[in-house]
Amino acid sequence: MLENALHYSHTLLKNTLIPGDIVIDATIGSGNDTVLLATLVGNTGKVYGFDLQEEAIKKTKEKLLLTGLADQVVLFQQGHETLSSVLPKNTLLAGAVFNLGYLPKGDKTIITKAETTLIAIKEILPRLRKGGLLLLVVYYGHEGGKEEKKSVLNYVQTLSQTDYTVLRYDFLNQKNNPPLLIAIEKNKEMTA
Repeated sequence: MLENALHYSHTLLKNTLIPGDIVIDATIGSGNDTVLLATLVGNTGKVYGFDLQEEAIKKTKEKLLLTGLADQVVLFQQGHETLSSVLPKNTLLAGAVFNLGYLPKGDKTIITKAETTLIAIKEILPRLRKGGLLLLVVYYGHEGGKEEKKSVLNYVQTLSQTDYTVLRYDFLNQKNNPPLLIAIEKNKEMTA
């Protein structure tokens, strides 16, 4: 059975991440991906989570406390485009995940935007270890969503196939703008 974009992103994370890894949840939202990432990297790993909304931080903290996973997670109430200002220098990442769009059951006027998403992508890609993944689940059925989708797709298509493998995973015959997954795998270590 074919998985939807979100479930397939989880399958990829489960097949890639190991205890001790360092990862980013670039859009923590309701905290589900944060909990999954914290579970996968274990108590020796680290998850750095970003969201602009206080409500998202609060919900995620509650989920982490209830699951006993708070110790390996650091949350920032700031945009993912600012990650370089808070990540330790030379941090090697095993993965990063984005859910582009708006906070489910939240304020639909607060959305991710192409400009800041692209800054974050460009900051994360060089920090990925070989075999590391950057995953973007793109929800675009809202105002501004199609523009962000187009900008992100245009950018990732320019990535060198020597350095990265880029997958687009989506359903072609579904109505109502089903989300798509963009998966970027780093092929080799970069040299400075």
